[in-house]
Amino acid sequence: MRAALRQHLTTALKARDRVALAALRSALGAIDNAEAVPIDSAPIDSAPIDSAPVAGLGGEHVAGAASGVGATEMTRRELTDAQLREIVENEIRERTAAADEYERLGRADHAERLRAEAEVLTRHLVR
Repeated sequence: MRAALRQHLTTALKARDRVALAALRSALGAIDNAEAVPIDSAPIDSAPIDSAPVAGLGGEHVAGAASGVGATEMTRRELTDAQLREIVENEIRERTAAADEYERLGRADHAERLRAEAEVLTRHLVR
């Protein structure tokens, strides 16, 4: 499902389809957030920040330590197809609820846009 969402995102970019772009970017962002490792499960193997050595004040380098971009990256969680489907369904529910609220407040233009975004995401659930 993720590959299909990304492929449709590329198609929407080329077609300059703003509604599809907004829906797909949001869904892919929600999936990325769900794959992130929670902070409380991250390994804690260092001293508190205030007790860390300061450069030039006698701090030693650690042999073999990685530094630079991505040095502290953790592996992301692997989501099942059912979990991906649940995330997209939640995105659809959120848009539908917000569209109903906008409709109630007399903002039919916003409600229509949100319903169109929900329809874009619904197409991916049918596949």
